[in-house]
Amino acid sequence: MIHLRVVVPADLAEQAVACLAGSAAVSSVVHLRGAATKPAGDLVLCDVAREQASVLLEQLTEMGIKRAGSISVEDAPTVLSDAADRAEEAAPDMAFGDQVVWEDVEARTSEETSLSVNFVEFMLIAGLLAAVGILLDSPILIVGAMVVGPEFGPLAALCVALVERRAALARRSFVALAAGFAAVLPAVYIAISVLKAIGVAPDQLPEHPLTLFISRPDVYSVLVAYLAGTAGILSLTSAKSGALVGVLISVTTIPAAANIAVAGAYREWGEARGAALQLCINLVAIVLGGLARLFVQRRVFERRKRRAGLRGG
Repeated sequence: MIHLRVVVPADLAEQAVACLAGSAAVSSVVHLRGAATKPAGDLVLCDVAREQASVLLEQLTEMGIKRAGSISVEDAPTVLSDAADRAEEAAPDMAFGDQVVWEDVEARTSEETSLSVNFVEFMLIAGLLAAVGILLDSPILIVGAMVVGPEFGPLAALCVALVERRAALARRSFVALAAGFAAVLPAVYIAISVLKAIGVAPDQLPEHPLTLFISRPDVYSVLVAYLAGTAGILSLTSAKSGALVGVLISVTTIPAAANIAVAGAYREWGEARGAALQLCINLVAIVLGGLARLFVQRRVFERRKRRAGLRGG
């Protein structure tokens, strides 16, 4: 279930309450007149079946409530109520698992595109972990770098931006990704060069058969990255955050970027080219996998909007 908290001007309150109370997928509607101070108005609370949340949010937005008041959306994973059970049963049964709360997805992906010091720091930490993993031939460190790396957020945001044709979000996503990888490459190169100079790292790139897959892309690289992009979008749109950890472990974007710099520091240009190809394959395949799934989910939602008499987008 989704919990809605709506601050609505008094002149729109009855219309909003009628919209919510009239839906079979809504339960526990509470109308507190004059409870809101800033902005002034009424407070309306209710629980909504997740499958119907975005349609109702669109209806409330078209009433002008977003402009004149506010709408807050919260997950309510546990609601002990027979009325709530009936509301969930009354919600449309989505053949494509369309339980997406699009407003929540848009808000979360917009946050992930913020180019901040923390984002760059996580990219650098992940890149350095991957570099050490390559030198030590340690798959465990490579997995750690995959988990630490924050690059899937902007990749998911890019998928959302392309499907919804939001140029500003696409630009922010691209800038965050470009800046993050642009920081990783010289940082890892300098770090490896310093370690070589002080005698910590070997003079020649050591054999690393357990992590050589990073610079040896093949058809499985495409398949794994495509499936990871699909699973990542499913995790994002269904609020199944546990699945996202598996997605992060399955993509070799940060390790590939680190491998480019490590190989460059050792003048192993063939390995550097292989890692660069791996990076490109992963980025493109992840976006394509995410786009394919998100496109289907969005088209299903657009049809539902039209059936509800809302404007298509």
